[in-house]
Amino acid sequence: MTQALLVIDVQESFRSTERWQTISNPSVVDAVARLVARFREHGSPVFWILHADPGSGNAFDPENGLVQVLAELEPAPGEQLLVKTTINAFTSTDLEELLRAEGVDEVVLCGIRTEQCVEPTARIATDLGFATTVVIDATATNPAGALSAREVIERTAEVLAAREFAEVVTLESLGLAAPVSG
Repeated sequence: MTQALLVIDVQESFRSTERWQTISNPSVVDAVARLVARFREHGSPVFWILHADPGSGNAFDPENGLVQVLAELEPAPGEQLLVKTTINAFTSTDLEELLRAEGVDEVVLCGIRTEQCVEPTARIATDLGFATTVVIDATATNPAGALSAREVIERTAEVLAAREFAEVVTLESLGLAAPVSG
């Protein structure tokens, strides 16, 4: 199988809002960086997907300059950078065509808003015939109503796996656990 990494909405727009204070995984950048490095080492494609809400005046409005990859990460030359205006990464971009042109038949997902951006992208990817994997601890979200962020992520992982929308894995299962300091 030919894999591609989809880095979804790991962008300054999120960090610029007060919701960043309640993000489930402030070190999501480090987790994403480890995945990106692994894919680059293997010569596998990395696709960067950002969310934009043109004309909204909010942090996702491209006019505000925040619709860009988090400063600690940087797409390498030749890596695709797509901007979506829908929740999932396929509907408002040519992502499917680009993946097929690269011969990709398996996508690995990470990113911000586990249940709102990563999960819908996983569902569509599966519907389109891609083998789909979500690296759950390389995602992040915020509390939603009565649910803590951890509960939102756990529930999302359960739904994805139970409905066979995606294989749900961890960095550790991929041999990419964070180094232990001390």
